[in-house]
Amino acid sequence: MSGTIDAVREFWEKNPLWEGECTQAPGSREFFEMHRRVVVDDCYAGRFDERLLPLPDEWDHVLDLGCGTGFWTVELLLRGCPRVTAADLTERALELTRKRCDIYGVQAEFSRQNAERMTFEDGAFSHVNCQGVIHHTPDTQACVREIARVLRPGGTASVSVYYLNHILRQWRFLSWTGKFLGAMGGRLYGRGRDGLFYQDDVGELVRLYDGKDNPVGKCYSRERFLSMLLPYFQVKETFLHFFPARALPVRIPAPLHRALDRHVGFMIYAILAKR
Repeated sequence: MSGTIDAVREFWEKNPLWEGECTQAPGSREFFEMHRRVVVDDCYAGRFDERLLPLPDEWDHVLDLGCGTGFWTVELLLRGCPRVTAADLTERALELTRKRCDIYGVQAEFSRQNAERMTFEDGAFSHVNCQGVIHHTPDTQACVREIARVLRPGGTASVSVYYLNHILRQWRFLSWTGKFLGAMGGRLYGRGRDGLFYQDDVGELVRLYDGKDNPVGKCYSRERFLSMLLPYFQVKETFLHFFPARALPVRIPAPLHRALDRHVGFMIYAILAKR
């Protein structure tokens, strides 16, 4: 079953995003507040990026595809989106997102979905938000096609995947730095990721980032990412984010973190309009 959609579902049901790494009780306000701090301070180097939000005329009905623990669902609703559907492959993610919505006093719609074959009607949404999701599914191209299908004509999307950045492209020459960081105490907690920095194979490094039993984890060059998107979308903008400084053995200065996030980010983001 390794690498199948069923294996992906089973893994994420047992290993929801942020559980295992967080010291707070899953589903508590403290759990969600700590998660938000990590997303903003670590994934976006301290500044929430407004480019990732739909414009007001794209708010009609937003799909948060791969909602995880509900970060984006709640952010979209608190920032004024009148209707958001949270969708995920797992019941556990939907359960956590419901709890997050309840805690922050917002209302969403919920649907369990396989991003490769969604059950929504054609043109059901004005905008699709899909951050760090489709690199975890066997048929990523099918997900891109489905995102386009469920968007109305002229609809928009914000999509991100793991990026084959300069560090990963040169990892065969740089893996010694990973071993050094690991020896110095660099690590990510939870899901059996203690050996993350000791990997020689870049594909295994990417897969292990989300857990030792994670069945699918892929990263993309900008060219390959665009080749998946361009048959269906006009690409308005691409940019990088995500330099997980929390994994380093020492705290780095905020300006350095922002520079690394901008230039050596491990995720590539695309702002899209349906063709």
